[in-house]
Amino acid sequence: MKSTGTAIRRIARRGLLIAAASLCAIGAAHADDWLAVTPEELHLTDEPAAPRASAIYLYRQVDRSDVNHWERVYVRIKILTDEGRSNGSVVIKFDKEHESIHDIEARTIRPDGSVVPFDGTVYEKPLLEGRSARVMAKTFSLPEVQAGCIIEYRYKRLLWYTSSSEWIVNADIYTKLAKFSLVPNRGYVLRSTTPAGLPAATVGPTFERGVYTMVTRDVPGFVSEEYMPPEDELKMRVDFVYLMDSTIDKDAATFWTRWAKQANAVAKRYMDHGHALHEALAQIAAPADSPEQKLRKIYARVGQLRNLSFERRKSAEEAERESAKDNEDVADIWKHGYGNERQITLLFVALARAAGFEADPVVLSTRNRFWFNDKMRNPSQLNTVIAVVRLGDSEVFLAPGVPFAPFGTLAWNETAVKGLRLNEAGGVWVTTPLPPASASRLERKAALHLTSDASLEGTVTFTFTGLSALAQRLEERNEDDAERRRHLEDEVKADIGSSGEVTLTNTPAWSNGDIPLVAVFDVRVPGWGHLAGTHALVPVDIFAGGNRHVFEHQTRIHPIYFHALHQLEDDVTIDPPAGWTVSSVPQPGGADIHVADCKWTADGTSSTLHLKRDFSIDTLLIDAKHYGLVQDFYQAVRRSAEEEAVLTIPRGANTRAASAGL
Repeated sequence: MKSTGTAIRRIARRGLLIAAASLCAIGAAHADDWLAVTPEELHLTDEPAAPRASAIYLYRQVDRSDVNHWERVYVRIKILTDEGRSNGSVVIKFDKEHESIHDIEARTIRPDGSVVPFDGTVYEKPLLEGRSARVMAKTFSLPEVQAGCIIEYRYKRLLWYTSSSEWIVNADIYTKLAKFSLVPNRGYVLRSTTPAGLPAATVGPTFERGVYTMVTRDVPGFVSEEYMPPEDELKMRVDFVYLMDSTIDKDAATFWTRWAKQANAVAKRYMDHGHALHEALAQIAAPADSPEQKLRKIYARVGQLRNLSFERRKSAEEAERESAKDNEDVADIWKHGYGNERQITLLFVALARAAGFEADPVVLSTRNRFWFNDKMRNPSQLNTVIAVVRLGDSEVFLAPGVPFAPFGTLAWNETAVKGLRLNEAGGVWVTTPLPPASASRLERKAALHLTSDASLEGTVTFTFTGLSALAQRLEERNEDDAERRRHLEDEVKADIGSSGEVTLTNTPAWSNGDIPLVAVFDVRVPGWGHLAGTHALVPVDIFAGGNRHVFEHQTRIHPIYFHALHQLEDDVTIDPPAGWTVSSVPQPGGADIHVADCKWTADGTSSTLHLKRDFSIDTLLIDAKHYGLVQDFYQAVRRSAEEEAVLTIPRGANTRAASAGL
């Protein structure tokens, strides 16, 4: 099946000359010279439309060409206070698998108008919050940034393909003036939508001489918060949707029926290769297999194919050396032994149908970037394909195109979303299931010994199951053993929240998605407890670091959004030194707000401390108006983690205590 991106690239090549002429209409912000700085900009000390702002965008310009697959960005920022100097450390995010950043230029303009060009180093680093999406950043720091100065920079973003476009209107701080342009691909019907609205002082989008343009003013800054819905879902933006058909339907239902028929026809042609499929089936399953055995074998076999969607993007030279052939149909996928996520899924559906199953592809929008709304009529947001198969009296949703996904398990961003099940009648909307919290679980177990100087030594075991294990495997799928080791050790260090020594001691089963991902560590945490005379005060919750700074802000703007319902279980045993005895332990307790629950117990014999904690989140979304309840819940969890057990030390048994005369 030819992808929409491939078709767009083909049409783009035919439109290069038109695009070159159209670009002449774009402003001069990306010419060799920088835009002139006005006296008003130099003397500006505050912005009434953004009271107490530490910095503002004086000007932003985004020029995009879907024909040439690039985007140019120009930024000018006024630093109003010392706090605003942090804007001089620039972070340009990009998805390394789909785009790259080039031609970065920057300068600082002092309050007197003199210019300091940037001639430093630009660094590239991964962003922790986006590791699983391979979100990277180009970072650099401008020179001599101080209150009253202006900083500006520009760069070019190269796009591997453009099946749709968007203008993200509001940035992290207030914008005084912003301009946008787009040179669209030719040969398509282009429709623009504004799902999150636009500022009142906006002119456009307008279309003239082959270019869409828009000018807007007084754009409020966007506030980022922890555990919030996808930014693109919340920000003001303009989406440009490419449609294959010139017919503009008056209602969404008619639009999607027509679109689904077209998509189903394309998918059917791609999958209609019966002879090759029956030959493949003979190699996969035996005639005596039960229906479930047969379907599982088909699922396992296509999961062994090389998955191009989850590999690192190759350079042009690497791709040319490899010279992988395109897959024109499912027979090619089987013959070549590789395919992208969509292609592998369609091969699975075709094999399942050939084996006698009722199976269909389901196109859907993953909820890590958008929350799909069919009323917007934007097919470009349907960014992936899964399969649904009738097995006995039930239907099973499957993700054969996602590496390490166990049979019957979807990746978290494919769960609880609306998808279009393709069929000849025009498709039917379905909703993928939301797994229970027990399907995404992390068990943290510690068997530790308390030394005479109140340090901890011992073993910690992390067991990831279900969606939790799948997320880990996908995140580290292209990393080497050293990076995977570092990643897991950092997870433990973050949860301990201390300067402990953590060493991975086993080899986790990274490539087997059907079993839990188990990681075992040797751990040493110096000075964990506090010696006080003939007593030692010992925190019993070694894993308190993960929630230490969650939901600390006093106010909340956006809803609280969890990726998945999930569970966390802690089981910690601490053995004191010989002769030390447990005098008291924290009281059992719990916190429960219906959609979140935590229970903890601590007990101790004369020679052992034991903590048990069960934590569960049973919702995806909590309205911001309930933020106070969430704050109280996490504060209760934190307070319980800070409680200490008291151990009695025999006189003379502890060198430090004796040296203090206690």
